Amino acid sequence: MLKRWAWLFGLVVLVLVAVLVACGNSYDPMSDGLVIVSSQGSGLLETFSFSLVGGNNIPILNSPLNTNLETCVLNGEPSSLVLNPAATFAFTIINENVTCSGSKTGIQAFSVQSSGNMTAVGGLVADPNPVALAMDSSGKFLFVAEGCLNATAPGSVHPTQPCETSTVFGVRTYAISSSGSLTLVPGTFNFQPQPGFQTPNFVALAPTPTVLPPLQNGITSAVCSNPHNSALTTEYLYVADSVNNAVWEFGVDTSTGALSNPPSHTFVPYFTTGSVPYGIVVEPCNRFVYVTNMLSNTVSGYSICNGLPTESTTLCPKPVDGSLVPVPGSPYSLTASANGPGPVVSDPFGNHIYVLDTLSNQISPFAIGSVSGNLTAGNVAATGLQPISITIRGDDNWLFVTNYNAATMSQYSVTPLTGALQALPAITTDNYPFGIAVK
Repeated sequence: MLKRWAWLFGLVVLVLVAVLVACGNSYDPMSDGLVIVSSQGSGLLETFSFSLVGGNNIPILNSPLNTNLETCVLNGEPSSLVLNPAATFAFTIINENVTCSGSKTGIQAFSVQSSGNMTAVGGLVADPNPVALAMDSSGKFLFVAEGCLNATAPGSVHPTQPCETSTVFGVRTYAISSSGSLTLVPGTFNFQPQPGFQTPNFVALAPTPTVLPPLQNGITSAVCSNPHNSALTTEYLYVADSVNNAVWEFGVDTSTGALSNPPSHTFVPYFTTGSVPYGIVVEPCNRFVYVTNMLSNTVSGYSICNGLPTESTTLCPKPVDGSLVPVPGSPYSLTASANGPGPVVSDPFGNHIYVLDTLSNQISPFAIGSVSGNLTAGNVAATGLQPISITIRGDDNWLFVTNYNAATMSQYSVTPLTGALQALPAITTDNYPFGIAVK
C-alpha cells in the first residue's frame, strides 16, 4: 500500500513539474506576441508574452513581482523605445539618474532573444540630449531627436535640462549594424535655427517609408500594398518643434543616413502646426503626415509633395521636395472631452491613426481618407492614469499603451476594418512604465 501511494505521489510531482516547465516556457515566437516596456521605477526593461488569439499576457523578463525593490538596473532611466522591423533588436534612450553611480545619458541596444529575454549589445552609446527615437522602415538607421528637455513624463519629479543651456539642437543619425550595434553617421547634419525663431525643442520625429506595407495572407490591406506599386526611393525626416509650433523637414541620404537640406533648399524648411506640437507620424503609404497639438487639442494633417496622386496638384512645387500641404479640414479637433493629444501612431496599413490623450487618459482613433487624408473621429477608448507611450502590432490586431502613474499597460484588440478598440484587462508593470514596443 505504501508503495502504491509513493507511486501516486511521484506521478503527481512529475505532473506538477511538467506544468511548471510549460508555464516557464511562456513565449513561443511562432504563435505569441511580445511586448517590451521600459520602466523608470527600477530602471530596466520588461518583456511580456501575449496570446495572438486571446491576448492573455504573461511576464517573461523582469516580472513586476521580482523587481519592486530593484533600482538602477540599467544604471539610468530608460524612456523612448523602438524595435527594428525584424524585431530582433530593441533600442532605448537611457537618461542619467544622479542616484545611480556613474550613470550617463545615451542610447542602449539590445538583442531580442527567441525566448523573449533581452541581452545588451555593447555598452551605452553616449548621446548629448536624446528625447525621442525613430527608425527608418528598412531598419538601417536610428534617428534621435536632440531636444532641450530630457524625456521624462509630464509631472515627473526628475530634473530636466532647460532649453537655454542646451548646446545641441538637431537630429543625430546612427547606422545599425547586422549585430545591432550603433555607429554615429559622419557629417550628421547640425540644425541651426533660422533668424526670428526661438531655440527649438525637438520632441518627436518621423521618417518617410521606403518599404511599402506587405500583403496580409495575399490580401491587400493597404491601398498602396498592390504588388505593382513600388516604394519611393527618396526619404525625408519630419521633426516636431514644441517651442516654435512647427515641423521641420530634413532630407535623408538613403545610403548613409546623413541628413541634409531637402532638394532645392539651402535651409531646413518648416511648416506651421497648432500650439505645442507633441507627436508626429507618417502613415505607411507615404501620403500624409499627422501632428498632434497638445495645447490646441487638435491634430494637424498634411499631404506630402512627393509625386504620388495624393499630393496637391496646385500647391506642390516641381520638382517635388517633400514639403507639406495642409489637407482639407485640418486641423481636426478631438472629441468626447479628449484632452492633451500627445504621441500618435498609424496602423500598419495607413487606414487609421491613434492619438494618445495624455491629460484625459484616453485614446482617440481617427480614420484616414485614402485620397484626401482628411480625418474622421472614431470612438475614444479609456487608458490608465497618465498614458505616455503607444504602439501597434504589425498585423493591425493589437494596440498597447503604458500608463506612467498607474504602473500598468493597457491592451486593446483592434478591428482593422473600422479601427475600433476593445479593451482587455490592464497588465501590471514595474513602476513608472515609459516606452513600449510590440513584436
